[in-house]
Amino acid sequence: MSITDIPRDFPALKALITSRAQSLPKRLTQVAAYALQHPDEMAFGTVASIAEEALVQPSTLVRFAQAFGFQGFTELQEVFRSRLRERVLSYDERLAHLRSQSVEAHKASVIFAGFAEAAEKSLRELRVRLDGEMLEQAVEKLAKAETIYLVGLRRSFPITSYMSYAFGKLGIKNQLIGATGGLAAEDVSFATKHDVMLAISFTPYASETVKLAQSAAAREVPVISITDSAFSPLVPVAKLWFEVTESNFEGFRSMSATLALAMTLTVAVAERRGKS
Repeated sequence: MSITDIPRDFPALKALITSRAQSLPKRLTQVAAYALQHPDEMAFGTVASIAEEALVQPSTLVRFAQAFGFQGFTELQEVFRSRLRERVLSYDERLAHLRSQSVEAHKASVIFAGFAEAAEKSLRELRVRLDGEMLEQAVEKLAKAETIYLVGLRRSFPITSYMSYAFGKLGIKNQLIGATGGLAAEDVSFATKHDVMLAISFTPYASETVKLAQSAAAREVPVISITDSAFSPLVPVAKLWFEVTESNFEGFRSMSATLALAMTLTVAVAERRGKS
């Protein structure tokens, strides 16, 4: 890699890491996944602290930096720091301020404000990240499907269950896949290449969701996924995938951005079918 090809801003670095997601060695993949999910920690952490969080040796961070053309980790870290300098609003600082201002008499109000700020941050980041062309392609595929199979277990289940409810009200044939009764694999076995599966899962990824998506893809059922990283196990089996990273407040993540995207797909599919 020539010096002119070395990414000097975060979007370029992220795009390069994503493009090489499937070809990196195991340990470098661990670092890449951590870097994209925790860019603030990459900016401020030390080699030792980041290596501990990413569950790798400190020398692996240096190898990771060199794999993308940087002379060392410090040069790579500057890209993550430039991302923070360019950010217009520091939402993490706002949340920290809310925590410091919390008093018992208004604790519930502070918690609400914290979740509201986290939701706003998630939605703002999705608006910047969302690929409009990919969104159109996903809507087109879903609109042509005979049946839409909705797979999202554990914390993703509220999203798929609401989509199923909305699709039903809009007259669109769908199948909600859940863990009840242990019949998920049997339900998905009826899907064909004329259907589409929408699979949703986030770190640490529901193993059943991943297995169902892999099984469907192996039978040539088109899979569209909503997940949180280029290193998600759903990405290799998905025809199209959307990256959604939900911010958290006090360790709890809302699903605001994910639900906004899910309902966009639902209503857009109904509108597309109406035109057809």
